[in-house]
Amino acid sequence: MDISPDKQNIDRVFSNTTYYIDFYQRQYKWNEEPVKRLLEDVFYKFNEEYKKHKDSDIPLDQLISKYSWYYLNTYVTNLVDGKIFIVDGQQRLTTITLILIKLKHLAESNKSDLTDWIKNKITGHSGFKREFWMNHEIHKTSMQGLLDGILLDTIDTSSGITAQNMVSNYQIISKWMDAEFGDNLHKLESFIFFFLNRLVLINLSVEQTEVPMVFEVINDRGVKLKPYEILKGKLLGQIEKDELIALKLNEIWEEQVNKINNYKDDEIDEFFTYFLKGKLADTRGLAQKFDKDYHRVMFDDEYDKVLKLKHNPKEVKKFILNDFIYFTNLYQKVFKYAVTYHENQPYTFYNNLIDMNTQWLLIMSACELNDIDEEEKIYAVCRQLDRMFCLLQLQRSYNSNAFATVIYKISSEIRNQSVSKIYDVFEFHLLQLISDYRGVNVDDIINYSFFKETGIELEKRFKRYFFARIEKFIADNTKMNMKHNFYDLIQNTGSKNGFHVEHILSYNKENLNLFDNDEELFERERNRLGGLLILKGADNISSNNETYKRKLKSYANTLYWNETLREDTYKSKLDFSKMITSYNLNFRSMEVFGKEELEERHKLLFDLIKIIWK
Repeated sequence: MDISPDKQNIDRVFSNTTYYIDFYQRQYKWNEEPVKRLLEDVFYKFNEEYKKHKDSDIPLDQLISKYSWYYLNTYVTNLVDGKIFIVDGQQRLTTITLILIKLKHLAESNKSDLTDWIKNKITGHSGFKREFWMNHEIHKTSMQGLLDGILLDTIDTSSGITAQNMVSNYQIISKWMDAEFGDNLHKLESFIFFFLNRLVLINLSVEQTEVPMVFEVINDRGVKLKPYEILKGKLLGQIEKDELIALKLNEIWEEQVNKINNYKDDEIDEFFTYFLKGKLADTRGLAQKFDKDYHRVMFDDEYDKVLKLKHNPKEVKKFILNDFIYFTNLYQKVFKYAVTYHENQPYTFYNNLIDMNTQWLLIMSACELNDIDEEEKIYAVCRQLDRMFCLLQLQRSYNSNAFATVIYKISSEIRNQSVSKIYDVFEFHLLQLISDYRGVNVDDIINYSFFKETGIELEKRFKRYFFARIEKFIADNTKMNMKHNFYDLIQNTGSKNGFHVEHILSYNKENLNLFDNDEELFERERNRLGGLLILKGADNISSNNETYKRKLKSYANTLYWNETLREDTYKSKLDFSKMITSYNLNFRSMEVFGKEELEERHKLLFDLIKIIWK
């Protein structure tokens, strides 16, 4: 590898070279913290030296050689078609340019003879046109605004986050330096000499073929690169500049990344993790390799046999123009389904409510490039995942470790497979999980003997989710709207809009007597799902330890499932008759509630489970 190190001060860095921002580089993302840290470091060193030499009679241009030098770190460049591109270091060099712009304004306002020197460190001629040495081509308007000294809040930053950060960071620099110099011209000019002559950087000039490796190894000061930003460098760094421009690969990459990150900061890293797990990991152990360093692991020989992206510009172009576009669009679609209820894809939304994030990697696994069955596969995967998780929970057959392990078996078996295959694979593994947990060979996936005791061991949020699904079923089959949204029913635990699990049988002497004063039996029975419902916060508190008759009154105008205990519900506009007849369901009002009624409600829930999770 040919690397040429060159020690330079700022005066030399910005003298006759225009620096272009390479395609591998992210936006200018430094914020207040790294900017202030740079200022603190530089001014700490300068102020130490200034105290020693401020009373010297030696002219500043000679005195500066007595100041100690300060190392600012390394920047990496490569030469392509006569242009110098920044491979690494644009965060630092851009911030230095902002400092120079402020120094230029201070020099002008103090009528310093060093004004022109400073100006020539910001812009200059390396050809016919005068350019910024740090050539942020699409952000020149905002840079020119800063250089011209127009009001910061009037500068056009519509070109993007780089322009916005330049303006906000300039404001930080401006306040800092105003406080440092005041009207002290001698200190200002001493700093100008120090800044331009004694701040040192090392320039590493690398060959084009080594750019991806160098980009990955060297990191920017203060802000660690995200994995997807490193991956961009490793991929696009393999492609010649003219092809990058002709095929608009950088624009495609940024557009697709922004689509995903618009939903959540750095969500694109989650996309790559799920995508690679779905396409490459057949076991849970292998999948865990992608959790932190996917951008490195994916280039391991065993995975590159599939991806073929290492030192392979042809496949990189093919990947970005095809797989990357398709699967990021797919991810975006699934994300929309996950955060907003869609009638045609409800299970994606349901899974997200209870953090079933494995739906992402399973969808990535099931869908092949430009899949014509995409919608059907999304539905099949999400529905079957919901079914598997819920039936295991409801039949007291759930083991979190076994569930997490089997997900990757399923993923490997449904990879690029048909919709019917997806259903078959889930069905097989659901039956196997129940059999393994119960220690017997099970033929029937939905079994009342497994459900009979279900209740107390379920997490509160799952209970709320379960009753929300019951509520949705009743609403759909009585042609009514849901009274409350899924978020309030499941995830909101606040005292105002949140819902909480309610025992129909409160802990009191009257109810305990119904179970022969056997406290252990009473606790076990009243915690079964048939003895539970959910109430809104205030209703739940008011219904606390009341008798069943008083509770029954409080269930009016709450949720449909709660209201089915009341006689007046069956006389209202809520028409249960068609639902009861169609599904042969034993809905009825209950004026008293004891052992038999609890068992009856529990069996009714089981009948609903068989329909909802058929």
